[in-house]
Amino acid sequence: MSTKFVLNETSYFGKGAREELPLEIKNRGFKKVFLVTDKALLEVGVTDKVTKVLEKAKIPYTVFSDLKANPSIQNVLAGVKACKKAKADVIVAVGGGSAIDTAKGVSILMTNPDRELVSLNGLSNTLNRGMPLIALPTTAGTAAEVTINYVITDEERKIKMVCVDPNDIPILAIIDSELMATMPKSLAAYTGMDALTHAIEGYITKSHNVMSDMFHMKAIKLIFEYLPAAVNEKDEYAIEMIGYAQYIAGMGFSNVGLGIVHSMAHQLGAVYDTPHGMANAILLPTVMRYNGEVCWERFKEILLEIGRPDAANLNKQDIINTFVWKISELSKAVGITQTVKDTGCKEEDLEMLANKAMIDPCKPGNPRDVSKEDFVELYRQAM
Repeated sequence: MSTKFVLNETSYFGKGAREELPLEIKNRGFKKVFLVTDKALLEVGVTDKVTKVLEKAKIPYTVFSDLKANPSIQNVLAGVKACKKAKADVIVAVGGGSAIDTAKGVSILMTNPDRELVSLNGLSNTLNRGMPLIALPTTAGTAAEVTINYVITDEERKIKMVCVDPNDIPILAIIDSELMATMPKSLAAYTGMDALTHAIEGYITKSHNVMSDMFHMKAIKLIFEYLPAAVNEKDEYAIEMIGYAQYIAGMGFSNVGLGIVHSMAHQLGAVYDTPHGMANAILLPTVMRYNGEVCWERFKEILLEIGRPDAANLNKQDIINTFVWKISELSKAVGITQTVKDTGCKEEDLEMLANKAMIDPCKPGNPRDVSKEDFVELYRQAM
């Protein structure tokens, strides 16, 4: 049996890496940029760090910023309309998962005009490679610049669509730590815990393999070591290491999938507009305690790598308790102390959330089977 692994073509890393953008654009023969970003980044001048590079190189561009933190179908459709009007031949996304996911949706619909976005939830079967996309992440968490996934909210049905499509992967990723250094503390914490969730779920998912294990374990080690300094001290080296970590985790989970932390977090985002990283951080300890019944030995492997050599001699329950404690302590160290209740969720919402989680595309990858009743109880425990 063969194992398929999809990676993007080219990436640049490091402080000031955005300066490589003009040469890449010109060498690839592109003439006009459709730049997707969000209003907040425009207002605080982060997007300017990229547009100034384009202006210096005399590369024309049109800016599109009509998108939400949890981007919607309407945002993507507005982007398609604006992209056509701009007559651009390459998309440049500057931002976190919101901007890059919106750009991916625009990219796919530009070259697959016969498809409706609502039909692309789950494993997509688009025929054509998306419009060329270059991604410059400003957050260290989603790894959207290297994955074959994008997440779009269907506001009418109040669900998050997880579109999995190799045709959406960016042709170029530029991970510039100077762009990530502008994140406020709360966002740095949320996105960092998002990256940790990707790495841990990817490490224990049913489809994990030798390649994905390599990526995920390295990402986990980097995040536990560097996230507090990246968030609390704005340490330049730590920020750069977290940039690597979230990218490395993306290379892994993009190929093997995730689990029910994401199945549950997607619903909090779709229903209450909860920031995705916050939702993951809230749910991760509770779900790992549940999953530990079937993958505690994988937890032991992680503990041995992150500075707990005593894990070699611990029993199953102590392994689970120690692993969950380590995750909770990291969340607290970066200032995340919320519970599901803080998202606006009420007891009477739990069955509705569970029904939605049951059909989420991330559910099949979870190492332990889960029922609707299990989802209700997990949400309740996380409150």
